[in-house]
Amino acid sequence: MKVPKSITSLVQAGLVDEVVSRLMSGKEADVYVVLCNGVTRCAKVYKEANQRSFRHRTVYTEGRSVRNSRRSRAMEKKTRYGREEQEEAWQNMEIQALAQLKAAGVRVPATYACLDGVLIMELVMDEEGNPAPRLHDVELTPETAREYHQTLIYEVVRMLCAGIIHGDLSEYNILLGTRGPVIIDLPQAIHASGNNQAEKLLERDVQNLTAYFGKVAPELLKTQYAKEIWLLYKKGQLLPDTKLTGHFEESRKRVDLTNLMRTIEDVNLEEMKRRERK
Repeated sequence: MKVPKSITSLVQAGLVDEVVSRLMSGKEADVYVVLCNGVTRCAKVYKEANQRSFRHRTVYTEGRSVRNSRRSRAMEKKTRYGREEQEEAWQNMEIQALAQLKAAGVRVPATYACLDGVLIMELVMDEEGNPAPRLHDVELTPETAREYHQTLIYEVVRMLCAGIIHGDLSEYNILLGTRGPVIIDLPQAIHASGNNQAEKLLERDVQNLTAYFGKVAPELLKTQYAKEIWLLYKKGQLLPDTKLTGHFEESRKRVDLTNLMRTIEDVNLEEMKRRERK
């Protein structure tokens, strides 16, 4: 296959020997099968911002710190330099997230190099040695649906324990490799402790999984893993091996409005007296 212009610099740098084929084109990037020192891997070529279909990016970038003040100001002003820095930061988040999650034992591809907006990664294979299919493209039985759902719920837990939430998890960015599901596509991943939308995004990830697998195994639709996971996380009680039930009971404790209003009145009265004394 002719080497795409976007991968030419990697060939010149000796990182890629040959481009074997184009694997897929997604909303964020094009992916190619490549040979690197005789090993089959994949090259993820990030698309330019005006070619992507990912929306509401500010939801995901909230809480991402930029150490360099010049870069930060440029990104806020959206200058040309600032936009370039935003693109680099968007791509770097995926690289950092993949490395962090791999170290935490989460099922994600290994990364090897990144140059000029191209990320060299592990090519996830199926049992026949072919590129692994997406979860969406595989026919499931009720048994496999329950198994994969359970596996992925605990992968979500491991991710959260590592401080990261995928933010766009669905059947379209999960591959079925030789050892089961592998999670991909993390440029929009967020730091759980630094984003006000963390709970909402975690819940959406879990609901996407439940809705998909629930089509084959309807009993899964009754589970409430997201609320259970988030409550344990907030309490500091969530661990990678925490046993989950899938059940969650909302607090039914009634608020004593009379007592609450009295407390507010007491506070206001005390504030008035303090000001009078001054």
